[in-house]
Amino acid sequence: MIRCVRMWTGEDGNSLFEEGTLELDSVARGDSQTPTISVSELTFRETVSGGSWDWHKDPVPRYVITLSGTLEFETKDGSKFIINPGDILLAQDNTGTGHKWRLIGDDPWRRAYVVYQEGTEQCFTPTKK
Repeated sequence: MIRCVRMWTGEDGNSLFEEGTLELDSVARGDSQTPTISVSELTFRETVSGGSWDWHKDPVPRYVITLSGTLEFETKDGSKFIINPGDILLAQDNTGTGHKWRLIGDDPWRRAYVVYQEGTEQCFTPTKK
């Protein structure tokens, strides 16, 4: 399973998040994969060690795939979560108060932004509490 944190805008306009995984189905040779996700854009970005970004919202719904770096995200109510290399952030908080993040440790944050096409079914499954 691949760890995924979904972040979205709640009814009060503040960002919320929940931990989960990406749904994987068996395919062949012992591999598992998600259903196909139609995408419209892929970009890569790097932030140097010590980087941070104050309150903002994501410009478009997208997957953020962390390749290196460890980050702490925070929402307006003070809730926090950590993203590690290999984790996926499903960023859907495109309105409201947004979130902020900061890099933890010495590694740069290298990531891929994958904008999915509107109407594409998401393969996110929340972790049962």
